[in-house]
Amino acid sequence: MDLHIESRNVAMTPRWKAEIEQRMADLQAGHEDVTHARVTLTKNKHHKKLDDVAEALVVVTLPGRHTFTARKEDKTFEEAIRSAFAAVETELRKYREKRASTVVRVPPVPLRGVICKRFLREGYGFILQEGGGEVYFHRNAVHGFTFEELSDGQEVAFNVEAGDKGPQATTVEPIPSVG
Repeated sequence: MDLHIESRNVAMTPRWKAEIEQRMADLQAGHEDVTHARVTLTKNKHHKKLDDVAEALVVVTLPGRHTFTARKEDKTFEEAIRSAFAAVETELRKYREKRASTVVRVPPVPLRGVICKRFLREGYGFILQEGGGEVYFHRNAVHGFTFEELSDGQEVAFNVEAGDKGPQATTVEPIPSVG
């Protein structure tokens, strides 16, 4: 791993450098894929504050150009370093949890049925499912044809989910006739 430690408006002390190196080693123990890290300590004179403020900036890069940054201010550099590393650790943990919890969505297998009722003016209809039962569908669920091109008795493939008043088709596609 490539580690750069620098300071601005203040001389880097061996104590701060050792603290940064130790915290980086601890961070890398849990995140071996860190490719680059930069830590900058800055002494700022803030116009809104009477005192000097110690700032620690930690930037960590993972493969694939994923960069995590934490900038913390405190009264001492030790406290700012501790806070910045804790923040970067939290961001890395959240990133890994999010990446680990990816759910692969498999499209549902379409059901088959026959158009049994259409209400042209109202823009909806019903499909008689194989095995029985009617499923509501709206004109916006029709794909591959227009709602008006559908006809009673036409075979369709559809996906269904629970609606407010029962099963509802989310997609309706005509099945091409073979022959």
